[in-house]
Amino acid sequence: MEQEKKIKKIGVLTSGGDAPGMNAAIRAVVRTAQYHNVEVIGIRKGYNGLINGEIKEMRSKDVSNVMNLGGTILHTARCPEMMTEEGVNKAAAIYKILGLDALVVIGGDGSYRGMAELAKRGVNCIGIPATIDLDMNCTEYTIGFDTAVNTGMDALNKLRDTSSSHERCSVVEVMGRDAGYIAVWCGMVGGAEDVMFPEEKEKIDSAKVIQQILENRSIGKRHNLIVVAEGVGGTQKLAKDIQEITGIQTRATILGHLQRGGSPTATDRMHASMMGYHAVKAILEGQQNRVVSYNRGRYEVLDLAEALNMEKHLDREIYDVIKVLAI
Repeated sequence: MEQEKKIKKIGVLTSGGDAPGMNAAIRAVVRTAQYHNVEVIGIRKGYNGLINGEIKEMRSKDVSNVMNLGGTILHTARCPEMMTEEGVNKAAAIYKILGLDALVVIGGDGSYRGMAELAKRGVNCIGIPATIDLDMNCTEYTIGFDTAVNTGMDALNKLRDTSSSHERCSVVEVMGRDAGYIAVWCGMVGGAEDVMFPEEKEKIDSAKVIQQILENRSIGKRHNLIVVAEGVGGTQKLAKDIQEITGIQTRATILGHLQRGGSPTATDRMHASMMGYHAVKAILEGQQNRVVSYNRGRYEVLDLAEALNMEKHLDREIYDVIKVLAI
């Protein structure tokens, strides 16, 4: 391809919260670029590293045996400076000083908004969606989600074992500050009796939950599992209310950042590898300011501005099914 000869050097960074599978995406970017004789510069600590010039050249051997690792070998960090015009201008200037032809950004919605600002300043940005929360409007799948849900499911399975033995109720808080995808998926695959998630836009109704638990007890159910997304809050209070009113021993468990770690699942490794490949392919084809997405069973490359304006809503039918199956 004629276009391939024009692309000499690209950068890659991971930004925002870490997600299992980021390393597989880095690996795919590096090795696809190397296959086409394109130099890769790894940028440490996300946009913070770009602004401060924390870089290293990456070759195929540098990404050997990384697919099974959680976290990100390039590290990541929040970057308040990218919220300022001065910070964005400095990041764009470093990009040009490094002689990069494109910048691959692996991260979530906030990272994409940073890309949009850089694009206005002449930086060619290619995004790969990576966030355990699945809360990116332009794609049906984000790297890290499957691993996070599997981690949550494993915890729920173990908590159900001990709850059943002692005839207790378990209230489990999973990650999801603004989105309930992890909560509803964990609720479904963990066999929860109820799930609370931010999209409901209402506070926990302890009375409603307790009524459900009492009805369950009346039909012989001796243990209950309630899943709460962190964005809803009130997990500890809910557990206390349940125990005080029903007399059922109730324990609150907060999974927290446990769901961010761990070796990525096959699903996350597959999507990360394919998305990394498609990101570099888009660069070689001369595409400017794009994001890689997975929709309707296919990988696609979308315009960055268009992607940021898309809307996606949690499918409430999943919650309805949870309630049906919990009877």
